[in-house]
Amino acid sequence: MAGNSYGTLFKITTFGESHGEAIGGIIEGCLPGITLDFEAIQFEMSRRKPGQSAIVTQRKEDDEVQFLSGIFEGKTTGTPIGFLIANANQKSEDYTHIKDTYRPSHADYVYEKKYGIRDYRGGGRSSARETASRVVAGAIAKQLLNTITINAYVSSVGEIFINKPYQELDFTKTESNPVRCPDTETAIRMEEHIKEIRKQGDTVGGTITCVIQNVPIGLGEPVFDKLHAELGKAMLSINAVKGFEYGSGFCGAKMKGSEHNDLYLPDGTTKTNLSGGIQGGISNGMDIYFRVAFKPVATLIQKQETLDNQGNIIEMQGKGRHDPCVVPRAVPIVEAMAAIVLADFYLLNKMYHSND
Repeated sequence: MAGNSYGTLFKITTFGESHGEAIGGIIEGCLPGITLDFEAIQFEMSRRKPGQSAIVTQRKEDDEVQFLSGIFEGKTTGTPIGFLIANANQKSEDYTHIKDTYRPSHADYVYEKKYGIRDYRGGGRSSARETASRVVAGAIAKQLLNTITINAYVSSVGEIFINKPYQELDFTKTESNPVRCPDTETAIRMEEHIKEIRKQGDTVGGTITCVIQNVPIGLGEPVFDKLHAELGKAMLSINAVKGFEYGSGFCGAKMKGSEHNDLYLPDGTTKTNLSGGIQGGISNGMDIYFRVAFKPVATLIQKQETLDNQGNIIEMQGKGRHDPCVVPRAVPIVEAMAAIVLADFYLLNKMYHSND
């Protein structure tokens, strides 16, 4: 199976299935001599792990990372960093009812048609469980990029939106509630809505906004490897993501050029930042901000029609432990993928300057 790696210089390869013995990964390209904060890595894992609140899946996983290589006396050695995360709380019996059935809007059907075989236990490789490995890599990438700050937060759930620009938000409040919304009043409404949706046996989608600050000028490559293109690819590789926009995004399509242009100040910054910190595919030193849209979780605790492997339309009902809304747990995943992209471009830029 191809497509299990991301990055050029800073590169993550992941492996494992939702209900296998473990998941894990190999991180290549990390600079040597970085003193790692293992508590910070575990903190990121705890933000993503299941069972952390009443509004997420109740699968219980400690998600403790076991590092196997590439670290000596607490510092990176520059060699590949290998790691494992045990799957301690699988309930594969929850999925026996779909052994011969394809769940609506899941990868079941296309996996079986493409590979001729599929692991039906929790979706196997297509499960969002795989993203835990990305969070490990992202946590290390954040420590490589120690002067850059990356803050993601839930900006909408269903029809409930934060009606404030990110500049007016206090990111220290993001972790103060289970929804991971830094606006307290909106967070309460979002949490109540998710709980009501869960009672109905249904699910709901939402959006995550990410703000990256203190980015140096020059990250990104022209033409095919633009910074925003790689951020888009990284975000769209996350399970359940249906859309990506940066800067003015789709709203920019409604504007005139005289309204949209970011006019310069003498120091090279701009009066506005509708470009979203990226011009010509290269970071310009302003804040990078983007929004990621997540669909409702596909597994419903409701009866739905679906297809079995004999070509029959049958009725099925989801079982097991599932998120009624994925966005609260996806916040650290969005941050992780952003950090991996930036770390890759940071190393590319460092390589260019070393040849000056």
